[in-house]
Amino acid sequence: MTQAAELHAHAPVEESAVRFESAAVELGGRQIWGDVSLCLRPGEFAAVLGPNGAGKSTLLKAILRLVPLSAGSATILGRPPGAANGQIGYLPQRHSFDAASRIRGVDLVRLGLDGARWGIPLPGRANAQARKRVDEAIELVGAAPYAGRPIGRLSGGEQQRLLIAQALIRRPQLLLLDEPLDSLDLTNQVSVAALVRRICHEHGVAVMLVAHDVNPILPHLDRIVYFAGATAVEGAPREVITSETLSALYSAPVEVLETSDGRLVVVGTPEPPSIHHPRHAH
Repeated sequence: MTQAAELHAHAPVEESAVRFESAAVELGGRQIWGDVSLCLRPGEFAAVLGPNGAGKSTLLKAILRLVPLSAGSATILGRPPGAANGQIGYLPQRHSFDAASRIRGVDLVRLGLDGARWGIPLPGRANAQARKRVDEAIELVGAAPYAGRPIGRLSGGEQQRLLIAQALIRRPQLLLLDEPLDSLDLTNQVSVAALVRRICHEHGVAVMLVAHDVNPILPHLDRIVYFAGATAVEGAPREVITSETLSALYSAPVEVLETSDGRLVVVGTPEPPSIHHPRHAH
């Protein structure tokens, strides 16, 4: 770990949006990962990477206390996991909406505000304030031109922007996005990553985004959390995606190459390193 990474990891708890120290998770008697330490500050954008089954989504669930820690400790927005969930926006894994879905984009966003309550919203000041919050969230992600259309008729990138608006409508301090780029083409992956980066900078929201391919989002990242070998390393992108760091993590020789256009290619890992290859043709 470099000196800069060490200083970042030991930032005071009150300066951390997410902080894990020597943490572990067990499910069904099997350890998913252990000895994980990381720190994410307000306004930082982190990608969570690693092979399938390494525990990337489990990290987000541990933050929300959907799964408990079996060892170590965690502090989320200055509180124990689960205690600050009202200040967290969460976008779980999903598939595209059915083309026949008639719910409008604006209604989908509104569900992030009052979807847990039964019935039709009553008229009055509270409803007017809710509409204003919906409009603000839609404007923030640049979805106003199509928010009134049925969600099933929108492109994958348009749907994803509206889902991010839904996660943002309660004005969270921490945003957790589980594979939001998975079904998008390269152009939309880059566009959504730039949107998330802007939200981080302008609103001080800390973001953790689970991804398969780091290349489209690499220019926008502050931190990387890389899971492999039942543990993880965390640091700045060029500190983590290196031959030395990944070889230690996998306990096997790994070579990181950089192409002329700045893409990183990882070769020699025990599992095919598809997470570092473009998944969509240009």
